[in-house]
Amino acid sequence: MSASTLERTARPRKSRTRSRNVSPRPALVISTLRPHQYDLRPACASLVCPDCKTWVPITGIQAKKQKLVPHDTGRAGKDMAARCQGSNRLVAVDVAFEKWQARLEDGGAETASRRRTPVRRKPMVQPVPAVSQIAAQRQAPTDGPGGRRPLWLQRKEQWATTESAVRDADTRRTQFPGGDAPLGAPPVPLKTLHPQHRVS
Repeated sequence: MSASTLERTARPRKSRTRSRNVSPRPALVISTLRPHQYDLRPACASLVCPDCKTWVPITGIQAKKQKLVPHDTGRAGKDMAARCQGSNRLVAVDVAFEKWQARLEDGGAETASRRRTPVRRKPMVQPVPAVSQIAAQRQAPTDGPGGRRPLWLQRKEQWATTESAVRDADTRRTQFPGGDAPLGAPPVPLKTLHPQHRVS
């Protein structure tokens, strides 16, 4: 396979270039970018190209005219060679190095001081118990520091305390004839009375 049939790939981006070509597009103003989108240090002056969204070196950072170096849109040696429209575009550096550095440090300190907002879950609302359940809970003794006896056991114990009185009342009720006077009243005679008329 000849070299002419191979697809050209993107070339490495040089930090400095001697090309005199200048893009006809308007100059890119540094102040329109965010502080983290450009680097004004002389050793590595660069910015994020608005067209291809990649970091591109700025040539002539200390000269009168600054511009972006010619670059491709893809990764060097991996993607196809496609020249970015932002190549050789003039750059207007209208931000002082000290001001940019201060803004970058302030942004980093502000980001470091942020804390995650704790998630506060709403408490689960317990259903309101019925009146009979409240009364049973007040009358029922507890078995331990946090436990209560089952409701069926509480009712069984309550019945055991009143069972003898109920049985006694039922027994006495069966001993009196129907229509008898209430307890504590004079007894009702069980024999039929035959009153005699006085003869005048």
